[in-house]
Amino acid sequence: MSVTTTGSSISNLPVPPEYPFDETRISSVGQELRAKGVKQVMAVFVDVHGIPKAKATPIAAFEKLCKGAELYTVGACEGLGLAGPHEDECATLPDLDSLIVYPWDNSSAWMSSRLFYHQQPYRGDPRNLLIDVCEKAGAMGLAMQLGIEPEFYVFKKHDETGELTPITNTAYNGPNACYDVELTHRSAEFLTPFSHYLNELDWGLYSYDQECGQGQHEFDFGYTDAVQMADRFIFFRHMVKQVAHSIGAVATFMPKPFSHDFRSGAHFNMSLRQIDSNDNIFERNTGADTGKMAEKYGIDASDAAYYFVGGMLRHAGAITAVTCSTYNSYQGLIAQGELADFSWAPVLQTYGNNNRSSMFRLPMNRACVENRAVDMAVNPYLAAAIQLAAGLEGIENKIDPGEPFNTDLYQLDRSQLRAKGIDTLPPTLLHALEAFESDPISEAAFGAFYKDVFLRQKRHEWDKSFYHVGTEQREFWLTYI
Repeated sequence: MSVTTTGSSISNLPVPPEYPFDETRISSVGQELRAKGVKQVMAVFVDVHGIPKAKATPIAAFEKLCKGAELYTVGACEGLGLAGPHEDECATLPDLDSLIVYPWDNSSAWMSSRLFYHQQPYRGDPRNLLIDVCEKAGAMGLAMQLGIEPEFYVFKKHDETGELTPITNTAYNGPNACYDVELTHRSAEFLTPFSHYLNELDWGLYSYDQECGQGQHEFDFGYTDAVQMADRFIFFRHMVKQVAHSIGAVATFMPKPFSHDFRSGAHFNMSLRQIDSNDNIFERNTGADTGKMAEKYGIDASDAAYYFVGGMLRHAGAITAVTCSTYNSYQGLIAQGELADFSWAPVLQTYGNNNRSSMFRLPMNRACVENRAVDMAVNPYLAAAIQLAAGLEGIENKIDPGEPFNTDLYQLDRSQLRAKGIDTLPPTLLHALEAFESDPISEAAFGAFYKDVFLRQKRHEWDKSFYHVGTEQREFWLTYI
């Protein structure tokens, strides 16, 4: 859905004519890809859900692709704006630093890209929004570092019933299946090739495991700068789907596939490094840190880390609308539900050092702020952008996060929580969107244009899910009342 660019000059495209293309590097990378046998390249952007979008470009047109020659009618994608048939196209401008040759198919390559519209970075592109907030941090001499802990389920069709069942095809009789060695080995047909490909990418894979849900897995790898980590997370999910498909399985990033099993989180581990010194300013005694907040609250972290948490707690509801952005997300943000014990879901707007019932942690084994209220359906660009904006506000205004909570808050009822001044996370997507709409951090992070696009998209999703009457609901109530 775009106009042809055959014969067009670069100056007529949506990319600025003065854009500083590195002609030598583009040519060199093109030659390298051809030597490796690459036949097609995709300059990828994402929709509001973080789902990758691109055309496959033959390697012969690689140099043109790198100069913005591929145009897109982005209104055909979910939640990107420009939805009318009269709107002009956007161009993708790929980031050569993000280039990946597929580990499982050396004929294809992938580059994360930015969307340009009318010769300016398009303000409806999630990647551009994160870059904007990172530039604000850069003006303060800071760069965001990000690590993500992805969890997901892998299923195969049962031979007899045709139903999707855990890849292990083995029932686990305990309260949860976490770290079970037997189940890990039974998932080897997926885990072995996937871990091999992840190692080929050299992202610093250091562990993977059977998670609490049956057929649920987690992979942990190294952190890096926020934009690069968001790029990697998008490719990670793509690779999960492809490897699962190759063995006849199905992988899902649905936050809560089963009411009786665990949600799939994607915890964000965030820190800030000082650009000039490369120091992590969340480590105590870095820079001008006095350690007064650590003395006050007892967790060994820098003042900056506490203030960062303070900013995010102030905007917790709005942040949750982005980090838990689907109707199904909130079916996972409950303390127990149909689980035998506890869900381990972060349900409270609090922080602590090792309290998994809280939204935020200052972990004792690493100098970062962990947001546990992020799930696997997240758009990482949008989530990183709004959290960074909130955290920077906290640092600039020295927002005190208040007392940490390091006890099991699942044991307290609502009246006890209120007595302690503890709020719960928004109970539904609608409540989260109301918080997002009323909170100025949403416009500070996304701008007025995309704030409106995001709200319209997500309200539509809420309406579509909430007003649907499903079979199970109808069968229960039809003759009951």
